[in-house]
Amino acid sequence: MKWEPGETSENIEDRRAETGEGGGRRIGGIHVGIGGTIVLLVLSVVFKQNFFALLDPGASNGGNSAPVSQLSPEQQAEQDRLVKFVSFVLDSVQNTWTRVLPASGAQYRPAKLVLFRDGIDSACGLAESATGPFYCPGDEKVYLDLGFYDELRDRFGAPGDFAQAYVLAHELGHHVQKILGIEARMREQQRESPDEANALSVRLELQADCLAGIWGHETADQKILDPGDIEEGLQAASSVGDDRLQRMATGHVNPDGFTHGTSAQRSRWFKRGFDSGEVKQCDTFASRAL
Repeated sequence: MKWEPGETSENIEDRRAETGEGGGRRIGGIHVGIGGTIVLLVLSVVFKQNFFALLDPGASNGGNSAPVSQLSPEQQAEQDRLVKFVSFVLDSVQNTWTRVLPASGAQYRPAKLVLFRDGIDSACGLAESATGPFYCPGDEKVYLDLGFYDELRDRFGAPGDFAQAYVLAHELGHHVQKILGIEARMREQQRESPDEANALSVRLELQADCLAGIWGHETADQKILDPGDIEEGLQAASSVGDDRLQRMATGHVNPDGFTHGTSAQRSRWFKRGFDSGEVKQCDTFASRAL
């Protein structure tokens, strides 16, 4: 992507100093290195449970993991660059929705992006890095541990700055769903039909992928994409498909456990938003074939 480092967005809350330092983790007195962290990360993403809590019974009671190492100068420089980049993407995505959303009958209100390390309290509860980036409708904030981008590149095979941008655009897509009332209606449907909870979650997530694609459409119009950027976004969407994550974690696929959609579905809906640039094309809840 064509971008220049600038001022940090006013909508970023940098809480990394409060929540730990980079490197390994010490949980319940046990140091978990990067290999163990990756395994627990994949399991947590697949099953939507905090597998770190199994090693630290106090975590569910609000306990925080202790940092075990400081960032090296090289790591710090990379983190500083990432902060500038996510700041650029955050403002770009939110500026897009400020322009685009009124056509759908709503005014956009900016979300906050909270940067943290290791673990953090949110209005949606205690979250660990293993949870991955997430949007909390309770406080209208996106939470991101920048270390996730290392996992996206190394573990999930989705390198590149546009892949990183896709992750943030997807989470802000959930904020758009909150503003439009889609998220609340979906939660009500889940309460009324608990057997359909996972299927409804898939539709919500695929719609967020499509909404991320709309931002991609806008960036293409602004001529800030480099050759290969869209392929990076499609690869990122594909790399976190339920079928791929389940196969990585357990060696087999269980469609009944899907909550985000398959790799093919996630790529398809991202591309649908990118190609159309229209919110009405992202109605996954009305689509018979996902």
